[in-house]
Amino acid sequence: MKKTLKEIAALIGGRVEGDGDVVITGASGIKEAREGDLTFLANPKYASLLKETRAAAVVIEEGLQVAPGKPLIRVKNPSIAFSKLIDLLGPKKLVFPEGVHTLAVVSPKAKLGKGVSVGPFAVIEDGAVIGDRAVIRSGVYVGHGAAIGAECHLYPHVIIREGCEIGSRVIIHGGTVIGSDGFGYVAVEGIHHKIPQVGKVVIEDDVEIGSNVTIDRARFDKTIIRKGTKIDNLVQIAHNCDIGENSIIVAQVGISGSTTIGKNVILAGQVGVVGHVTIGDNSIIGAKGGVSKSVPPNSYHIGIPAMDATQFKKIFAAYMRLPQLVTRVRELEAKLAALEGRPADDHAEATND
Repeated sequence: MKKTLKEIAALIGGRVEGDGDVVITGASGIKEAREGDLTFLANPKYASLLKETRAAAVVIEEGLQVAPGKPLIRVKNPSIAFSKLIDLLGPKKLVFPEGVHTLAVVSPKAKLGKGVSVGPFAVIEDGAVIGDRAVIRSGVYVGHGAAIGAECHLYPHVIIREGCEIGSRVIIHGGTVIGSDGFGYVAVEGIHHKIPQVGKVVIEDDVEIGSNVTIDRARFDKTIIRKGTKIDNLVQIAHNCDIGENSIIVAQVGISGSTTIGKNVILAGQVGVVGHVTIGDNSIIGAKGGVSKSVPPNSYHIGIPAMDATQFKKIFAAYMRLPQLVTRVRELEAKLAALEGRPADDHAEATND
């Protein structure tokens, strides 16, 4: 890439502030940028890095006030603008050839749409349907009667079990399993007997699912991931869960069965959720939060068990003062023992008893 700043501004719909003739030769993050690079600032709390970055210019939000220095491109959303720039000027995206690789196994009873690409060692079973322009990479398994929507991209070693439905423009990264059996057993005389899981998983449009995610099929009906939701790596979603639209589920989250997650919910890393509860719309559960009961909409909960963030911070502040409080209690015990004319240790022993 070698363009002037004003040429780049025209590409991303921005406004130059400063020298528009600066030549840009690359793009990078604000910490990693080298001379000649263009970088971006999306979060105002990192504005101090503008003094340290070696970048030649910065993509920045309209209205954000920063000390004069480097040339800027002002845009409405720096992250989106910078992503667009990378798409335009970065490495070309891989293009996968249309058709079925000679080493793939596709049932004659499967139905493939127009422009589909099926890689080597992929297996597509009887009754499966693959939508137009979908990319099925090497080693993917699509089970009997499963449906994959248009323009989906399934990375190597994804497994879509029988009867599951994937919407359009869904991205599923390597090693993920959609539709494995729900974890259901009944104990009879000390023996665990398997409960049949005869439902399915439905993934709606524009969902992205990371690597090594497991989403279990429902016991009856369906486990559903609604449109626009993004799921990070190493997430477990149990049977009969309902995950609302445009939610964010970060790495190592575990969600137990029959749980309902609302719209625009954020579950931060390593959150655990018990079964049969509801997390309301627009709520956030902080990292490592343990959700043991339903959470109302528009909430921010943290801790184990998860509770309102304000309450948790008060409790945690008191917890951090425990060493000083213990010292203070011992001092008061010693003073009380002196007033009563007895050794302080006697009182301590009596207290411990």
